[in-house]
Amino acid sequence: MLRELKEDDFIVSKTDLKGRITYTNKIFIEMSEYRESELLGKPHNILRHPDMPKAIFKHLWETITQKKELFAFIVNKTKESNAYWVYANVTASLDEKGNIIGYYSVRRKPNPKALEVIIPLYKKMIDVEKGSGVDASFKILTDILKEKGVSYDEYIISLQG
Repeated sequence: MLRELKEDDFIVSKTDLKGRITYTNKIFIEMSEYRESELLGKPHNILRHPDMPKAIFKHLWETITQKKELFAFIVNKTKESNAYWVYANVTASLDEKGNIIGYYSVRRKPNPKALEVIIPLYKKMIDVEKGSGVDASFKILTDILKEKGVSYDEYIISLQG
């Protein structure tokens, strides 16, 4: 079953440097169908859905470890094997000296029109990943960006509207 965020819902989570969950808000707990105790200390990828290309997560980690923010459309899998889509903003959390001490993510309801583009794109990327790997999968996305003459951020933000 596909679960859906309300227009004014925000999912918030924090992780440590290895991506283990250190904080979740109530909406995250409700959407994920886990109890807070089942989430805290667990890798954030406990929510990884099989319809999510690995190439997107590779790009996410390459971006946020450079202290740059990232926007992405992500489908998550719940404890009960349901799914929900989010429009995510992920950033590094920094200490007073500028060192990364963890990661912070805020997710909200994605634009349904964006998902009409993203879902078939992700399916194509996953199909390529299966046969040719993560880099070949990401090339599908970068080819689209080149064709449109935009950066990854410009493309993703424009889809959300």
